[in-house]
Amino acid sequence: MFLIKREYFNKIYIIKGLITALFFSAFIYLSFLGLEYKVLNTIFALYSLYLILTTEKKSLFYVGFFIGIFWFYWVGNSFEYYGVGYLYPLIVLAFGIGYGILFYLSALYDRVYFRAFILFILSFIHPFAFNWFIPELIFIDSYFPITKLSFALILASLYMFIELNPRLKILAIIPILIAFFQNEEIKINEPNLKISMPQLNIPQDQKWHKQNSPTLISENLNLIENAIEKGDELIILPETVFPLVLNKNDFLMEKLLKSSNQINIIVGSLYYEEEQMYNASYYFTKGKFQIAKKVVLVPFGEEIPLPKFFVDLINNSFYGGAQDYKKADKPTDFLIKGTKFRNAICYEATSEIIYKNLGDVKYVIAISNNAWFTPSIEPTLQKLLLKYYAKKYKVTIFHSVNGSSNYVIRP
Repeated sequence: MFLIKREYFNKIYIIKGLITALFFSAFIYLSFLGLEYKVLNTIFALYSLYLILTTEKKSLFYVGFFIGIFWFYWVGNSFEYYGVGYLYPLIVLAFGIGYGILFYLSALYDRVYFRAFILFILSFIHPFAFNWFIPELIFIDSYFPITKLSFALILASLYMFIELNPRLKILAIIPILIAFFQNEEIKINEPNLKISMPQLNIPQDQKWHKQNSPTLISENLNLIENAIEKGDELIILPETVFPLVLNKNDFLMEKLLKSSNQINIIVGSLYYEEEQMYNASYYFTKGKFQIAKKVVLVPFGEEIPLPKFFVDLINNSFYGGAQDYKKADKPTDFLIKGTKFRNAICYEATSEIIYKNLGDVKYVIAISNNAWFTPSIEPTLQKLLLKYYAKKYKVTIFHSVNGSSNYVIRP
């Protein structure tokens, strides 16, 4: 046992893993600080990949361990609101160990090309349907594109630089130059709409208290009235901005339907149908409404991605017997004044499913409630992921958020 500890718990391996993870995660924290320099992001991204491909096998577990923590420590923040905040250290540790194992497996066959191959396919592997780890995301604010092909070319270039003899290393520049010149400029015309996205910052521990509901409803209705007075044509309010089952509240539905004769309205709330509960977007227009049910649920938040026995056990043990939300079969598009918008609710806005079969849709309306996780880097990572999908699928994303800043992302 002492020999195992000495071999695998050597502080040099731990420090090397930590340094590599810092370079690999730097783009997130630089963005969090408002420091988005392409030169720095490019250098850090390339150097981190070089370190992953060349570091000792025994360091790779620590590379993944620290990456898992640096990227996803914030996931445990939400457990406080379920009354199980004591699980936070275990959640952080689980992410560290999980990604530590994934990275260590990349050196089961300890060759540079095998590590590069495993690193490439990691962007296709999503344990428990959690898809926020995309290795090529490290190039999102760099001089390189974020396509799979570009990432493969960069890995190939690094492999050649590491493995070729000194006289041939110059050839490594070929794939990386091909990757560099893949960049393309995409322009999408702005929709012909005056859009209002008021900034909301309602703390999560206040949002669902019944005594706060009348105040929150009144404030939301005032925001809609203000948008009407300003001559806006569409107002977008965040996920579950009405903290209730909206279609069961006749008074509020009537108010929103009436207001929709003066302005198009998109709000987030719960929707109840046939004894099933959905997280949904409501679109009110001209005295009518349309429902967009969430398609991709948050793992271990809105659904437990495990067999039913474990689902019931976890829900009974930690969530007071609550049932998982239900989900729709496919995304919903809203037609607003002749322009199509794809609907996305928080987590699903960072899922490939939302961007499949877009057809002629060039705009996405995403609504989120980030108060579950703030203060943390979660809103920053979410924004970087939305940049990734906006570029990949050539869409403009309008993101209305509670708990962090609203923004519009263009490809």
